[in-house]
Amino acid sequence: MIATIVAFVNCSHRLNLRRLHVGTAVLGCPSSAARLRFREGRGPRPCYIRSTVTPAKLQPRTALFVLTALNLLNYADRNVLFAVQPLVQDEFHLTKTQIGYLTSAFLGFYMVAAPFVGPLADRYSRKFIIVLGAIFWSGLTLLTAFTHNYTELLIRHTLVGIGEATFVTIAPTFVADLFAEKKRGRILGVFYLAIPVGSAAGYLLGGYLAPQHGWRFPFYIAAAPGFLLAIAVMFLKEPERGQFDSLKQTPLQPVAHTGSALTYIWKVIVNYVRYLWASLFRNPAFLTSTLGMAAMTFSLGGIQVWMPQFLYSERHYSLAQANFIFGIIIVVDGILAALAGGWLGDYLLPRMKGSYYFVSAASMALGVPFMIVALFTRGPVMLPAIAVAAFFLLLNTSPLNAAVINSVGAHIRATALAVNIFIFHLLGDVPSPTLMGYVADKRSLQAAFILPVIAMIASSAILFYGMRFASAVRLGDAR
Repeated sequence: MIATIVAFVNCSHRLNLRRLHVGTAVLGCPSSAARLRFREGRGPRPCYIRSTVTPAKLQPRTALFVLTALNLLNYADRNVLFAVQPLVQDEFHLTKTQIGYLTSAFLGFYMVAAPFVGPLADRYSRKFIIVLGAIFWSGLTLLTAFTHNYTELLIRHTLVGIGEATFVTIAPTFVADLFAEKKRGRILGVFYLAIPVGSAAGYLLGGYLAPQHGWRFPFYIAAAPGFLLAIAVMFLKEPERGQFDSLKQTPLQPVAHTGSALTYIWKVIVNYVRYLWASLFRNPAFLTSTLGMAAMTFSLGGIQVWMPQFLYSERHYSLAQANFIFGIIIVVDGILAALAGGWLGDYLLPRMKGSYYFVSAASMALGVPFMIVALFTRGPVMLPAIAVAAFFLLLNTSPLNAAVINSVGAHIRATALAVNIFIFHLLGDVPSPTLMGYVADKRSLQAAFILPVIAMIASSAILFYGMRFASAVRLGDAR
């Protein structure tokens, strides 16, 4: 790097640069006199410094980096508490039910807040809402270190759910508008790398620091980057909504201001509800991708909660071994699957308009036999079967989110993602752990895992059906 800088300085001093075009193939072009002196042996070799990075390319990549870092922090932030739960339980003398209710309350408020955040993001600056949300949840994370009883901790956790909903609902729409549709799967693959990496970071941060410094200390560390990244988001240029979209939907038409104020408000509400119904609930591309995601989330949510317990009680691993093995599987599979799924969806897109649906549906179907092997066999084949099943289950993370984003127009996209979040949590990971626990109490934990397998089959069938409704995508955009 230093040598390159020195060479550039020397070159610029000895050359007569006639033009300097940032972003063209040649950054410095020597004069004809310099070239003549070199040919006659009276001067040094002319220097050419080439650049392929333009400001137009750099800005979207910078924005993707900042938002992915904030997404990583989002998942790290919510997982720190999981890592320190035993210490919290001991200090506050809590039952396991009370500890579990913290997560239930988080998901409940997170799920309910999303439909309120989405319409705001469709009307106002997404960047501004992301900044406020990041500051809000980072501040609450910091305040966790000052909680002194269970009630304070519960209130904090519910409010964090509201704060994080502002980011998860809006950021994917921001990212989607930075790059051409033909790259959307790969770009979302990078963005959603934050799920496994951030989750692991939260566990590692809490698990490493809490035993040495107390369970409150990791929250100081987890909160600080959120404020810094919020400041960085303020300097990003917000992209034009839907600038690369092929699907163009009619925006919401305004209501004439007639009659009393109450009558006008009622007309506005009715008009908006009708518009949402037509744009989302009568949109088969959106419905099939959302219901397919709900079935996938049902399976994934139940497996994440109960697989360590399954390895511990049914396959007789130690609890530490069970958590470590499954944690490594989820992190490695999550990284590989997010990148592979996004790339594969984009690769097939010129060949089939429903490629995102196809990759997601096929991955769910391929995971079923491996999940069955993992559940009903013992010995050396069991853990590899779990790893392969988890890979196929996670492979649809990027393409399925791309399918949801492409199913609606840009002017209603944040609202659509908010409704999507509400539905797939309501039908997915909110009920699945409880239903699996009920079946485990009545029969066995092994029998309970039939429910995620059924959900995988249902998800695959829904998404294969949804392929026909995918909209065509422009493939000519360069960015």
